[in-house]
Amino acid sequence: MCGIAAILSRNGPVDPRAVRRATRALRHRGPDAERTWVSPSGRAGLGHTLLVINDPEGHQPIASEDGRLRIIVNGQFYDFKRIRAELEARGHRFRTRSDSEIALHLYEDLGAGCLEQLRGQFAFVVWDEKTGRLFAARDRFGLKPLFYAEHKGVLYLASEAKALFAAGVPRGWDERGVYHWLVACPDERRSLFRGIRQVPPGHVLRAGRGSVRVERYWDLPVARPPSGLRLRRQTGSAGAGSGLTASSPTPAVPSFGDAVERTRALTEEAIRLRMVAGVPVGCLISGGLDSSSVLGVAATCTDAPVAAFTVGFERREFDESDGAREAAAAAGADHTVVTLSDADLADHFADTVRHAETLQYNTHGAARYLLARQVREAGYRSVMAGEGADEAFFGYEFLRAAAGAGGGGLGPRKILRILSGLLRSPRRHHPTLAAVSPWLARLALLLPTPPSLFTRLSGGLGLIQSVCSRDFLHGFDGYDPYRTYYRRCKEAAALSRREPARRLLYLWLHSIFVNYHMAADRLDMAHGVEVRLPFLDHHLFEYLNSLPLALLNDHPREKHLLREAVRPHIPDAVYDRVKRPFMAPSAVGVDGPLHDFLQDTLRGETLKAVPFVDAGAVGRVLDGLGEVGEGDRGSVDSLLLMLASVAVLEGGWGVGG
Repeated sequence: MCGIAAILSRNGPVDPRAVRRATRALRHRGPDAERTWVSPSGRAGLGHTLLVINDPEGHQPIASEDGRLRIIVNGQFYDFKRIRAELEARGHRFRTRSDSEIALHLYEDLGAGCLEQLRGQFAFVVWDEKTGRLFAARDRFGLKPLFYAEHKGVLYLASEAKALFAAGVPRGWDERGVYHWLVACPDERRSLFRGIRQVPPGHVLRAGRGSVRVERYWDLPVARPPSGLRLRRQTGSAGAGSGLTASSPTPAVPSFGDAVERTRALTEEAIRLRMVAGVPVGCLISGGLDSSSVLGVAATCTDAPVAAFTVGFERREFDESDGAREAAAAAGADHTVVTLSDADLADHFADTVRHAETLQYNTHGAARYLLARQVREAGYRSVMAGEGADEAFFGYEFLRAAAGAGGGGLGPRKILRILSGLLRSPRRHHPTLAAVSPWLARLALLLPTPPSLFTRLSGGLGLIQSVCSRDFLHGFDGYDPYRTYYRRCKEAAALSRREPARRLLYLWLHSIFVNYHMAADRLDMAHGVEVRLPFLDHHLFEYLNSLPLALLNDHPREKHLLREAVRPHIPDAVYDRVKRPFMAPSAVGVDGPLHDFLQDTLRGETLKAVPFVDAGAVGRVLDGLGEVGEGDRGSVDSLLLMLASVAVLEGGWGVGG
């Protein structure tokens, strides 16, 4: 895990100082070494900051044997020792012991086809001096970031937007990118900043003398399981074969017991591969099923106790550290709980925003930022976590509701619900939502998702509209962000061939998930800590995606397949624990440091300089905080923290100018 930067010039030689500035801006990602290189032709410059995981001498860029190619890599390739041995058997000579180098030699042999062989989380850039072409790629789920911009005939790429600014890309807000963020529909291709885009997950970027092209190399496969599968309840003990089983399955449909065994094997393999490193690998745990499963399996991969780290809160209503202690004790882990106060969160919120380069909806990000700092202070630079399990196993309430309603064909009840929805007025039932996205408001009347989902979204959008400037909102009159996003995904990903619940998962993965949840990479790497996510191993994820939804969802308890698969590795308390969303302390309704931080930040001069915010309207919201009802506090809290994020970015980088 490192930081990378690249510059390709069409009009003249690359400025070595710009390469050095961009690289230096990423030093937090790779505090162990920093290297830059400019090609003999002067057309390309590469920069790399090193976080030592496998090879203390693994400096980059790495050159191919003939010197024609240079590569810079951010990330980790798993199962790299096997691939390295195969490459050496084919005659390749390695300059380092780093896992990164396998991508270079695979690219020599296979070109873009190398990506089929790579398993991990990564972003990398290859420069070909002979052809004058640059090739860049981002991993399948977008776990590692890769931003790019074109300015005055120069192409810039980097792990973070701040490195592009340091290299010379002008600073400014991308109003369409901001609008998508504010209405909870972030675009995986854009950023918050004018002219700065993202290479989307599962895509490559190719650049030569005359063009820059972004192309897809991987997408979540379309899975259409055989219809007619019915599952029956199986009685007996709570072992791997209990729960659900398929009655009279065809050979193409696994039984529940078979699915449990295969899921267990793939999960154990994904975790075992991520335990391979030149430094000790710890775990982040919350006490929930996902992270406890990772810790439980990890404990079987080593004779020494695994280091486990948990974030806790002084405000007990948000603290879940007792459950984490239970899971850690069962795994024999060396457990550290980082207990945070509201003052800790308030004091580091601005640092969190600057590193994440995104709007923060809550204080989760600040908690993650401080947890990563403690991990590094404890001497660890590599940990695993449980993110991705809710996506892989349909753990979210909205995914479970959609999956549960997806079967049965068009029966009389479903037809009546659809007709009823079509006859109802979306503007009467969801007026605020209809003002932003008439398409989504109409869909809300038809979808089987929990009503609270659209009620919360509608309430949040109403608050957002109340504090945005009129000119900003008028600029999007007639523009439906959700419909635009859906149509683009439909064309690119054959959404019509996917089951409705899997369409919803796909849309989630390519919006909130990759833009907001995966911004945690920047918070961890702010302290030089890499986080490995075994549930987003594409071998495991593709297998789960191929299963009938009934195997994933037809049980009263969420993620039942995962519970059974990891049953040998978790204590009874974790196996029986009901999913609880991770909550971090809010500012609304409680006087104290967070409240004071918001008041000081949002009443200051910086917010008034933001072109799309009505500072007077924000002041009125602040004046009325004492009257906010219990049910509205979450939406108001999210609004104010997003606005505080905007103020931090505006003030910290002068984005507006």
